[in-house]
Order: sequence, then structure tokens, then C-alpha cells
Amino acid sequence: MTTKIPVTIEGNLTGDPEHGAGESGNEYARFTVAVNDRRLNETTNRWEDAGTVFHRVVVFNQQSRHVANSLRKGDSVIVAGDLRFGTYTDKETGQARETRDIIADNVGASLKFASVAVDRVPKATSPAADASGPVAAPVSHTGAGVAR
Repeated sequence: MTTKIPVTIEGNLTGDPEHGAGESGNEYARFTVAVNDRRLNETTNRWEDAGTVFHRVVVFNQQSRHVANSLRKGDSVIVAGDLRFGTYTDKETGQARETRDIIADNVGASLKFASVAVDRVPKATSPAADASGPVAAPVSHTGAGVAR
């Protein structure tokens, strides 16, 4: 059984997105987002780093192409989707393993420390149009906080 929990995260890509297609032909992009946790130390009244949590993210179809063409390692992103927990059996060891992934409904560049130019692409009118629709030109990044 898979559990779904709606989440929104903000963080930085730890590597370039991996773009591909599954056995069924559905396109996907996979990437990892590092979310830095900062907390106010009430004793010192200063913000302190409280660790980093890494989230694996998967996005599908036309949006997967946009992610792969637009985002790179270090980019700050906002991801909204479902946090899904699952289990599987490791083929090599036979042991049960747990997974935790975010299946993204929406991925965007964070504008907190950067600016981007948006290159609009026509909306898909059907699932078939989504799978074969136009590919967006890469988003150009300007401003502080985005390394190239």
C-alpha cells in the first residue's frame, strides 16, 4: 500500500535532473532537492543550521522536459506534490525496503534569490498532445544565487 501526503518544499537541486522514459513510454525527470532546516535558538536569539533533508522528486510528461531543459545543479526550486511512502523487496537481498519520494504536480524556479525569463509553451489539450507536445527552450537565469 502506498501512502500519499500533500507537501510543498523549497530547496536546492543537488544535481542536474535525470530525464528519461519508462517502459510504458511515459517521460519522467528525477532529481534530488536539499532542504536546509534553520531554527531560531531562543537562548542566543540567532538562527542556526539544524540539518539538511534530501528529497527525491519525480515529475512526468511535458513538465519533465521543462524541468530537464530549465533546471541545473544548485538551482533553487519550489516543488508541490504528494509525498509517497512505499515498500518493495530488494531483488538482490530479498529484504523489504522503504521508499519516500515526492511525485511532483508542479516544479518551479524559486525567485527568492534569482530572476528568470519565462518562455511560455502552449498548454496540452489532451494526454496525447502532452506526450508529444513542443519542448520549451531552456529558461535563462540571471541574478544572484544561481550558479551556471
